[in-house]
Amino acid sequence: MTTPSAPAGSGERPRRGRVRRWLATRPADVVDVFVYVVVLNLAIEHLPAVMSESFTISLLTAVLLKIALEAVLRLKAAVLRRWHAATTRGAKVLAGGALWLVAAGSKLVVLELVAQVFGDSVSLGGFVQVTVLVLALLAARAAVRRLLGEPAESPGSLDAPVRAAP
Repeated sequence: MTTPSAPAGSGERPRRGRVRRWLATRPADVVDVFVYVVVLNLAIEHLPAVMSESFTISLLTAVLLKIALEAVLRLKAAVLRRWHAATTRGAKVLAGGALWLVAAGSKLVVLELVAQVFGDSVSLGGFVQVTVLVLALLAARAAVRRLLGEPAESPGSLDAPVRAAP
């Protein structure tokens, strides 16, 4: 669906679509997807267990990984807030277990999500390969953000350190 634009010479700026407006307000997320594409394609080139049928599929996989990792980071931030807010040893242990479950379970969720969306067109290997890939994605993301002079946290990002609730 296209958005009508202003007539030429009217002095009005053309209206942007919803996706373009969102992208304009979150350039760090666009950069993240490009970083994920590079890291994913390097993994495809150098790790035999990681495969993609085409560059287009790897680009779509990078977008899916961006969405999935953002959801995982949100969940991790929520668990960390609970852990920092915990006042008893039992609550800390429970939150720590939940954090471990999110860390390990998220890799399995990523594997299943990619399998459901792309089928045999993409293979990210097994648990170990996905763990290495996710760590590489997050490290490259942080490095590029530092290189560009952006704080590790962008507006709405979850890279910010988690503080205990007041």
